[in-house]
Amino acid sequence: MQTPPPLWLVVPFVSLLLMIATGPLFFSNVWHHYYKHISLGLGALVAIYYLVVFKEPVLVGESFAEYVSFISLLLALFVASGGIYIFADIESKVWVNIGFLLIGAVITNLIGTTGASVLLIRPFMRINRYRLQPYHIIFFIFFISNLGGLLTPIGDPPLFMGFLKGVPFFWTMQHLFIEWLLAMVLLSIAFYFYDKRNTKLDDVDVSQHYTNRIIVNGKRNFIWLALIIGTVFLDPNTIDGFPAIELHGRKISYIREILQLSIAFACYRFASKKALQSNSFDFEPIKEVAFLFIGIFMSMIPALQLLSGLGSEGAAFSESFMYWGSGIFSSVLDNAPTYVNFFTLTLSSFGFDAQSVKSVKDFLASEHVHYLMAVSTGSVFFGAMTYIGNGPNFMVKAIAEHSGVKMPSFFEYIYKYSLPILLPILTIVWLVFYW
Repeated sequence: MQTPPPLWLVVPFVSLLLMIATGPLFFSNVWHHYYKHISLGLGALVAIYYLVVFKEPVLVGESFAEYVSFISLLLALFVASGGIYIFADIESKVWVNIGFLLIGAVITNLIGTTGASVLLIRPFMRINRYRLQPYHIIFFIFFISNLGGLLTPIGDPPLFMGFLKGVPFFWTMQHLFIEWLLAMVLLSIAFYFYDKRNTKLDDVDVSQHYTNRIIVNGKRNFIWLALIIGTVFLDPNTIDGFPAIELHGRKISYIREILQLSIAFACYRFASKKALQSNSFDFEPIKEVAFLFIGIFMSMIPALQLLSGLGSEGAAFSESFMYWGSGIFSSVLDNAPTYVNFFTLTLSSFGFDAQSVKSVKDFLASEHVHYLMAVSTGSVFFGAMTYIGNGPNFMVKAIAEHSGVKMPSFFEYIYKYSLPILLPILTIVWLVFYW
């Protein structure tokens, strides 16, 4: 399509993102009942317009193929991690908690923020059951539900979107490890001072109430997880001769997705029922993600085209703009579509095509690669600034509240924790790497 789409065609995309951000907060009952219809309707509106008016089935087909790849991996990881139950009965101490959060941050890169949050939030709460406070849950969201997932495309959905666009699997680990390490160290220091001030049990000996044991139910699911991770590397754009669908000069994967969905089915079919029950496992969270993202993937087609056109006009953007821009939007909207939009803007600004795998690889070999590093870091890290920045945030909040933790409200989360704790850390990362 040579002519850019009309500006009004972005309205469905913007409307959907705004409703995702405000619906659960301000009209939760209506949103819960109708979010499927809203998302499908807005996505279909744009897709049909492209098919009927623009006669552009390729763009719609590419976007749908990316959606299938995206949701297949998330579903497989969600099911596999939900079938593992960890019973950790260790005495709560500041160094135990820091070690747990750091190990969890590493695990996040293997099973994703959603999978790691489902797997680890209950054992973390159990370890701290005699002194559990809201800040424990907030730091869990910082470490495991968001910042920890910067190292691999599996770690956080924005990075997997980049992987689908042609960014190599180990690119983030090679280029962003120092940013990740600095953030982990600074978060650990902040958590240390918070946890040391928790003197609830200083005059009570509760050591006899702990068995210092870790029990894992559903261990076979670790095999399923390994298989799922292995399928990620079955990319027809990197493996010559691997079966794929040729579309507009691009190889569209389908073997990988079939394998992931098959593994998810087998994993659930043979999962430990005890582990599933202990985790209160159900498909509602992943169903919500599936319905929302089909609408996002379809409705963001014109937004991506307009951004690509804006970049091709020679607009100058700094690394600071990319870091803070992708970060701020990721904190109030979902960080996956935010990443895709800034990814497109970044490449087009330097004359590269975000829809071409070859062009993406050429960009990564250029001197402008730091711009994408800024976008990747901003999109992942700022997802922790609000409950709505990343999907697992609300899920962790709900699990904690169900267990009796009085969690802060949406705005309390921001002014009590995000602004005084997280924002200074994100600012330091910016000053060190992207200023």
